[in-house]
Amino acid sequence: MGNETPPLHSRGFGEAPALHYVEGPTGEPPVRSAEPIPLSREIPPAEGPGANPPRPPLLLLHGVSRNCGDWDLLLPGLLRDWHVVALDHRGHGKSARAARYLVADYARDAAAFVRGTFSQPVTILGHSLGAMVALSVAAECPNLVAAIALEDPPFHTMGSAIGDTIYLPQFAGMQEVARRGGAHGAMTDALAEIRLPAPQGSEGSASTIRLGDLRDRASLENLAECLSQVDPNVFSPLIAGRWLDTFDHEALWPQVACPTLLLQGDPAAGGALTPGDVAIAQRLLANSRHEFFPEVGHQIHRTRPAEFLERFRRFSHR
Repeated sequence: MGNETPPLHSRGFGEAPALHYVEGPTGEPPVRSAEPIPLSREIPPAEGPGANPPRPPLLLLHGVSRNCGDWDLLLPGLLRDWHVVALDHRGHGKSARAARYLVADYARDAAAFVRGTFSQPVTILGHSLGAMVALSVAAECPNLVAAIALEDPPFHTMGSAIGDTIYLPQFAGMQEVARRGGAHGAMTDALAEIRLPAPQGSEGSASTIRLGDLRDRASLENLAECLSQVDPNVFSPLIAGRWLDTFDHEALWPQVACPTLLLQGDPAAGGALTPGDVAIAQRLLANSRHEFFPEVGHQIHRTRPAEFLERFRRFSHR
């Protein structure tokens, strides 16, 4: 996003999966694109456009079932230092629906978006799915990526090993809620009733526990709002254990030349990035930093936003 580009508060990339329109510069007709490029939201700086000096670009990539609004808690802190662009992945938020939802598909979309949008290297901050996509983009577009910050990328925790986790019944339940749709309150109630395996050592003899017993009402309301904008088919490859088909993170790490921040949630609290995958990344990366958040689960940026921002700021200001 070079200085010559007029500031846009949003960019529409169409609704139909077969043909998409990318908004051109002011006064020019839209450019037609055959690729399912997602919709992005460009956040104006706090003091308005035209601020000096120009801020470096930051691309935000959300996790599966969420949308670009998932980063709103961090925006006041991020906008002081960055020109922020937030993306809706295919099948999420206001982006077009698609025929397939593998991690490799999201990564291909994001790489095309980076190539077509930024004229200077961009820093990418991604959560979960967005973290895996950021890794892939950094490997594929090394000259266009300045740094990546990867928040709890799940890799095979949500891939071939998903059957051993609570994520399988959780995503199956979320898919059903998304398919049924309905009023926001009804979707929130349905999410609360999703049954998950009870944690080992939990009190009582019940073998399952409600999602509503693990998350507060506000968290479930936020999830219901996101699910109302999700294609239910997003969950199909996750449930089938095929989400990571053709995506090989061990082959990608050595191709990443930029500085990399690994932000790891606590596996004992629901974090999805395993110590084994952290060790692989640190062994294969040339320039990396690892930050661990004890007693914090998968959604670090929503659970500890101030601490998350501070650690990201220390990394980005290195």
